[in-house]
Amino acid sequence: MVLLLLTIITGILFVLDLVVFRKQRRALADAAVARFDSGEALSIRAGEGDDAVAQARKRVIDGQMRQPWWLEWTAGLFPVIAAVFFLRSFIAEPFRIPSGSMIPTLLVGDLILVNKYTYGIRMPVTNSKIIATGSPQRGDVVVFRYPPNERAGKPSVDYIKRVIGVPGDVIEYADKRLVLNGKEVLTTSTGPFLDPERAVYLERFTEQIGEVSHAILKDSSRPSSVMPVEGFDYAGACDLLANGVKCTVPAGKYFVMGDNRDNSIDSRFWGFVDDQHVVGKAFFVWMNFSNISRIGRIQ
Repeated sequence: MVLLLLTIITGILFVLDLVVFRKQRRALADAAVARFDSGEALSIRAGEGDDAVAQARKRVIDGQMRQPWWLEWTAGLFPVIAAVFFLRSFIAEPFRIPSGSMIPTLLVGDLILVNKYTYGIRMPVTNSKIIATGSPQRGDVVVFRYPPNERAGKPSVDYIKRVIGVPGDVIEYADKRLVLNGKEVLTTSTGPFLDPERAVYLERFTEQIGEVSHAILKDSSRPSSVMPVEGFDYAGACDLLANGVKCTVPAGKYFVMGDNRDNSIDSRFWGFVDDQHVVGKAFFVWMNFSNISRIGRIQ
């Protein structure tokens, strides 16, 4: 919103400068040049020659045509602000990972890029889709607006999770096992993993969702039961089990979970992500100032 307002304000001043202020400065420059030619140029030519006259004349014009400071810092910055706004709104937007719910795929402090056009061209601020270009697929790591806040009309908060189920899928997560459309998603143990946030060792597994093979963590000390948080909307599509949850994903919605399965508040707790709340697909870690080796593609 701030970037949009800055783009509008600086854009208006940029246009005013083109059609109004620049003409005024040109008139002042022409008058100054006329005064220069009638007086100062004669004395300069007598002492230093025609080159000195031309340089002095140019300085007079440049001085009159220069934007005042308030235009330099508004209209002068419009092309840069507009370019940044366009890139962030329609091409790619940077985000910082603030929590450990996606460990080991994403660590706290990872600076990531999110593709803004893979799932459709959306209007800035409102996030409404205007051109459909695709939809989230199983296994994608997506950024979206936190559903409970959206349903309650609270300020938007961006979350990041992995898509587990797309419209029509039946998802069951019970006893820390994932069943997708009646088939258990098999996992392969890859040894212990030290959770850098909690300083404890967790079990690390490789799991394949759709076409994507990725790592997940499980904490055997945590229960597998689910307690919905405020704002959960089952809409008749989910059943709470004693040891987990079972959902049928409605049209236009997605079931998402964190890769850190026992340290993630996700669709098991607050329901589905609506397509209109999807922001984009996370695809690249471009920096982590605590660990430069983190730079690379997100799997």
